[in-house]
Amino acid sequence: MRTNNLTSVVTEFVLTGFPLPWPWDVLFFLLLLTIFTLTLTVNLLLIALVFTEHQLHTPMYFFLSNLSILEILFIVSVTPKMMKNLLSEDKTISFCGCIAQCYFYFLFGIAEFFLIAVMSFDRYVAVCQPLRYHIIMNDHVCALLTMGCWLAGVLLSLSPSLLLIRMPFCGPNLIDHFFCDYAPLIQLSCTDTRFLLVLETILGILVQFSSLAFTLGSYTYIITAILRIPSATGRQKAFSTCASHFTVASIFYGSAIFMYCLPSQGRSPDVQKAVAMLTIVVTPPLNPFIYSLRNEKVKNALRDCVRKKIFPF
Repeated sequence: MRTNNLTSVVTEFVLTGFPLPWPWDVLFFLLLLTIFTLTLTVNLLLIALVFTEHQLHTPMYFFLSNLSILEILFIVSVTPKMMKNLLSEDKTISFCGCIAQCYFYFLFGIAEFFLIAVMSFDRYVAVCQPLRYHIIMNDHVCALLTMGCWLAGVLLSLSPSLLLIRMPFCGPNLIDHFFCDYAPLIQLSCTDTRFLLVLETILGILVQFSSLAFTLGSYTYIITAILRIPSATGRQKAFSTCASHFTVASIFYGSAIFMYCLPSQGRSPDVQKAVAMLTIVVTPPLNPFIYSLRNEKVKNALRDCVRKKIFPF
């Protein structure tokens, strides 16, 4: 269905996206393509470094490599379709494709929320329990924590998606967004959506605030422990072990709170789309740069990797 026929059953949706005139649509496409390529490159490079360089075989970088995997999947779930729509007159997406995009978007987003919290726990153990760090954060525990993050994403995003599949959509079929986000999608249903709105609110509170509370609790203990260190050098060294994660967590929670927790009344759809664009497209390539620019281990690992490629013998 391509028209707003109120009596027809919707089998596809139209993503309005960003209606830009030529040549701005082409320029925006090239900008997105550059950011998309950069995101894939820097995150794949970081993953390769973590798995090939022995000095990065620690829990912190294991979690970081999983974060990079999530960032790649997160941007891949939305950006290619958005770029295609910029250059195509056909901006439709099938019903199943729309539900799938919505499901995977929230799967990777939820998993990332919990992984950020797990990484804060890792930094808490490193700063507050340094002598027991390798005992507590052993390979088995790290694997279980990571699997838990992925499993939480799979399960918590499954119920809303299954309910969406069973909901009747009888028109209109225009989604005022550049991807199949949950809120604008359920607004198109021709049935009572109050239960889904309540479910969305409960899941949002459960995921975002539990993750944020755990992260804030971990950093409260971390800051308290750092302030108790008598020497300035010791405090600086302790803070440097968690500065990168603190920066990443601040950007992640800040954008998420602005996008999902602050009242949206008075915000135009274009502002909503711009905020979503920053979260989906701009944030993913930042994490590897933050960790590499602020971390000597990553810099040394990159230098060693380049040296091995140039001088293999």
